[in-house]
Amino acid sequence: MRLLLITIITLLTSYISFSQDTTNKFPRDINKNEIGINPINIIAFAALDVSYERVLTSNNSIGVDLFYRFSEDIDNDGDIVDRDGIFDKKLAITGHYKYFFGSRVARGFYLEGFGMLSTGDSDNTVRVLNTDGELTGFRDISEDFTDFALGFGVGGKFVTKNGFFLDIGFGIGRNLFSDKSPEIIVRPNLYLGYRF
Repeated sequence: MRLLLITIITLLTSYISFSQDTTNKFPRDINKNEIGINPINIIAFAALDVSYERVLTSNNSIGVDLFYRFSEDIDNDGDIVDRDGIFDKKLAITGHYKYFFGSRVARGFYLEGFGMLSTGDSDNTVRVLNTDGELTGFRDISEDFTDFALGFGVGGKFVTKNGFFLDIGFGIGRNLFSDKSPEIIVRPNLYLGYRF
């Protein structure tokens, strides 16, 4: 009887210890896909800014962001801040690679490299010439552009045990091909999302 009781206790202890190994892992450490949305761009700039990211290893991820600005002119009210001038792009698709520092799974401080294909309109100053070809002044005009930019950024990702995250970052880059596009681009990020 004593041998039977010891065998049952040993089996139950083994079963409980094996089952605890799998329950200690949180969704943030197992799941590999993330979707996010930037609420500030929706509220302040009338732009949809969504992202998808795939965790490759605990230190690497790749992703794509889609930015679409619904309104051409959002500054009819004469605010102090020129919200139209902050984003010249109307549509942008951005691919990015992030490298995370530390031993946690794709969270914490990171460095980012990105490439952005964008289209929009940019305000440029052009020279005005008379019929003799002499300079008579300058004029501001709005010109459509399509361009590709390369850049880098830094940021931090904070992930809860349930998989919800906050990703805050800032990037800067340079457009490479068109003289009508803005030379320097900035990429402020604040994404709220879920890892699944």
